[in-house]
Amino acid sequence: MSSRARIASSTPERSAPSFALVVLATCMAFVVGQLDVTIVNVALPAMAHDLGTGIDGLQWVVDAYTVAFAAFMLSAGALGDRFGARRAFQWGMAIFALASIACALAPTGGALDAARVVQGFGAAVMLPNSLALLNHALAHDARARARGVGYWTAAGSISIALGPVLGGLLVASVGWPAIFWVNVPLCALGLWLSRHLQDTPVGHDRPPLDIAGQLLATLLLAALIATLIESRARGWADPFVLAGGAATLALAAALWVAERRAAAPVIAGDLFALPDFRGAVFFGTVVNGTYYGAIFVIALFLQTTRHFTPIQAGLAFLPLTAGFFLSNVMSGRIVPRFGTRKPMIVGALIDLVGFGVLALASTTDSFAFMALGFLLIPTGMGLAVPAMTTTVLSAVDKSRSSLAAAILNTARQAAGAIGVAVFGALAHGGPQRIGPGLRITCVVSMIALALAALVAARLRGVPPQR
Repeated sequence: MSSRARIASSTPERSAPSFALVVLATCMAFVVGQLDVTIVNVALPAMAHDLGTGIDGLQWVVDAYTVAFAAFMLSAGALGDRFGARRAFQWGMAIFALASIACALAPTGGALDAARVVQGFGAAVMLPNSLALLNHALAHDARARARGVGYWTAAGSISIALGPVLGGLLVASVGWPAIFWVNVPLCALGLWLSRHLQDTPVGHDRPPLDIAGQLLATLLLAALIATLIESRARGWADPFVLAGGAATLALAAALWVAERRAAAPVIAGDLFALPDFRGAVFFGTVVNGTYYGAIFVIALFLQTTRHFTPIQAGLAFLPLTAGFFLSNVMSGRIVPRFGTRKPMIVGALIDLVGFGVLALASTTDSFAFMALGFLLIPTGMGLAVPAMTTTVLSAVDKSRSSLAAAILNTARQAAGAIGVAVFGALAHGGPQRIGPGLRITCVVSMIALALAALVAARLRGVPPQR
């Protein structure tokens, strides 16, 4: 059946939505969720001025969102399996919209961080369930699902790349609160479109939610990120940093014990026994960690070292948008033809070359050279990420797609938060440290991506659709 054909209905009371409506509705979650990961980057100097904070505080504006996004996604997948993905999707979208309003009205840095946590929770609930809805609606047609996943990941990837561009324009013309107000109409559209989607089946056997595991996982990630962020300014011998490291180890041990005893553990260890699932999740953590960490440092580099205005810094990221758009759309056609393993390998290697170009560009005054790196990095990511997502969904039973999507995106968002903390620490110490920090960031990213390509080469993946 063609992907443009009407999707076969699984419920007699609701007519099947079209391919376009399914993709558009589910993409809205990825658009707003990923947009708010990067749209804040070019607004950071303005926020620092208005709210009175330094680089450490700016890292928390980013990581308060990504930590909550990553940690709460574990239970979000279980919520979709328990109550239906459409209902969970709508809950998350509504929470995200309300939290965005709170971010825009935040009077202090602490209030903004708190609102960003709630915003991250809303994103965590809607994102994996949007992917579960897409997978459910297109499960009957492998080619349609590959194209749908390609468009879904394209929407998120383009939003990541478009975030700094849109943020620069809004900050310069309206002010930094506008980067949060823009979410409200997008969420309203997503809620309206979601009314027409078919919900995923809900099992009669509903295992209890792993509240202890969720709480421990959240605290573990927060403690780890706090330790990494504060270590650069305070030093590893500082009592706060030592306490944070000890708390991280203790929480990791407590989580391990709790998950072994849980009836329905929030981290489904049995899925990691599947080689393709395990390898694709590792691949995703590398891609996200290197990208998010680099974007944080690049935004500071352009405005602090190169003295770009917010608009100029935003426009500098336009090649990222073009690279993501072209490669994601192409990936939806490449994956059915070549399978998932080859696009993952080639994409990681293109990404690696992009970071190499960016490392060299940071030592010159030529932005054209830097723009080439900005084009190569998203091209590689856009080629690899849809293939990686398809590999994860195909590796697990359809009934566990919400959980699998939640674990994948938890790992990716956690890696993004860690990337911001680690690479931000490398750039800490004033404007003179940002350039060298960017070069180290690129070298570390190249090594990590080489390892990710080797892992992808060992996967079985999804074969070509003949």
